[in-house]
Amino acid sequence: MTSYANISLGLKQTCEKYPYKRAIVYPSGRDRNGRVLYSQMTFSQLDRQSDKLAFGLEEIGITRGTRTILMVPPGMEFFIIVFAMFKVGAIPVVVDPGMGIGRMLQCLQQGRPKAFIGIEKAHLLRKLKPGFFTSVKHWVTVGKRWFWGGYTLDQLMAQTDDPYPIAQTTRDEAAAIVFTTGSTGPAKGVVYTHGNFEAQIKQIREHFQIEPDEIDLPTFPLFALFDPVLGMTAVIPDMDPTKPALVDPAKIIEAVENQGVTNMFASPALLNRVGKFGKENHIKLPSLRRVVSAGAPVTPANIEQFSTLLFDHAQIHTPYGATESVPIISIGSNEILSETKKLSEQGFGMCIGRPICDTRVEIIKISDNPITQFHDNLKMPENQVGEITVTADLVTENYFNNHEADLLAKIPDPNGKIWHRMGDLGWKDSKGRIWFCGRKNHRVVTRDETLFTIPVEAIFNNHGNVFRSALTGAGPKHMQTPVVFIEPCSKPEDKNAFINELLDLAKSNPLTQMIEHIFIEKAFPVDIRHNSKIFREKLAVKATKKLNL
Repeated sequence: MTSYANISLGLKQTCEKYPYKRAIVYPSGRDRNGRVLYSQMTFSQLDRQSDKLAFGLEEIGITRGTRTILMVPPGMEFFIIVFAMFKVGAIPVVVDPGMGIGRMLQCLQQGRPKAFIGIEKAHLLRKLKPGFFTSVKHWVTVGKRWFWGGYTLDQLMAQTDDPYPIAQTTRDEAAAIVFTTGSTGPAKGVVYTHGNFEAQIKQIREHFQIEPDEIDLPTFPLFALFDPVLGMTAVIPDMDPTKPALVDPAKIIEAVENQGVTNMFASPALLNRVGKFGKENHIKLPSLRRVVSAGAPVTPANIEQFSTLLFDHAQIHTPYGATESVPIISIGSNEILSETKKLSEQGFGMCIGRPICDTRVEIIKISDNPITQFHDNLKMPENQVGEITVTADLVTENYFNNHEADLLAKIPDPNGKIWHRMGDLGWKDSKGRIWFCGRKNHRVVTRDETLFTIPVEAIFNNHGNVFRSALTGAGPKHMQTPVVFIEPCSKPEDKNAFINELLDLAKSNPLTQMIEHIFIEKAFPVDIRHNSKIFREKLAVKATKKLNL
């Protein structure tokens, strides 16, 4: 029997339960007193509008299986378009615009799209760089169409109130292609199936105990996609989603207070910025039930700072995952602050919690080579560092048109399951918790030992004037010289004295006693999606030059 699945069926179910509940709330300006004006749309309206557009998309040839570039910022049109695409069975190709135009164009070309839906700026880009869009046959403009061809979104809204017959897509059929940011290597197109999305939504609902009256503030646009299926109102924040580290904290707090937000996603950079502002101004946010922070390691100090804004019933959750598999492991702030924080500061790694629901996680031997089959001999014993691997229904099984990436990241097992190699290192404790120790390709292999970024950096982060640190290796592979870069909280009065203090700190701990080279950086290079992952590769090049290796 064929197993049908389609993420848009979740919107239909939400619409039946809460037809007049607000689905989307969007800041559309301010009145003369500076108060925010909001546009909004109910679940019933979202369902009807996406039905109308689905008829229009089908009419022009955007149908089941059509890979379609989507370049539309978060807002009303974004939700209408995405759910219309799911209803017809088209496949959105989603690329983070923050990765830079050159890399973004390469990703779009790699997705071999047949259709293009975008705002005016996006169409201007494709006219300036036509060579990247030769495979595209159908063009749709969100807004005003200028000197280019194709249709406008308004033209495609069918004049009918009939419900659209949703495509009977299967669980293993491609639903979307989402590109990684390429912050730790080339950007890859991750193929999400309708079954992956279904499992993801189930896991989020069950683990975070999402309730019917929830209101979400998704500061990362892709996470907003799940809100209509989860029955949550999505309040679109007034911010540049490509620059969360530069967000205006007052606007985030304003949205929480105006809308009674119960759930908020925040990258570590945004969490830190809003938390610092809130703590300094003695702000409390009683409506928040949970804050979810992911995208990079979240330090206990960052969690502790933001916790001052919350009431006792609320927690900060730090789920772990990647574009290919998220969320798979999670831990709450109560356990972090009461138990694991002090161990993290001593260099044990960052505790990321236990596997969620029926997710299986194993720690395997560290290897940079492909692994052709999963077997018990790969597994590491408790308390020993290895690579984190995972299997679950939400774990994506392949990349789009990238066999080499599949070989390096996916491991089939004898039972027909696919294990995903996270590319992260960690260890499992006696309580079943996983401790994250850093990226596999960031480990520093010297003549005598292997150093892992997160444990080593924790020792330096204990210094009062260290905002963050970054371990990297200089010189040839497997004979590297360990180097630590420091981003201070404030410019040290005496740079040499500051470095000497840090060298003394290094000598006081067995994890760091062999480190002899410390450099100060005004600001670290970080990823574009969450503004939190440190580009240690760039720092490694700088270290090699500084040491003439």
